[in-house]
Amino acid sequence: MSILTDNVIPGNHGKIFGTNAIKDLDLLEIKTSLMELDGIKEVILNTDVFPREFTVHTSKMITIDAIENKVKSIGFHAIPKDLFEL
Repeated sequence: MSILTDNVIPGNHGKIFGTNAIKDLDLLEIKTSLMELDGIKEVILNTDVFPREFTVHTSKMITIDAIENKVKSIGFHAIPKDLFEL
């Protein structure tokens, strides 16, 4: 476990999460819920892939656990994808 694998680091890359939410309304609910967390500046939804994905961009370091727990609180899962490729 390291800073890169346990946190979303501020910057241009963000962190991609997979989710079990399928409907657009459910994805919007996830986005609205995550925007309530302090430090999250943008959530981008990707509905072109299955399972659905969303990318989180932050203005400060936020733990992945905080994001996973926030999404779990509304009844869905958020599973972080691998680190970005260089």
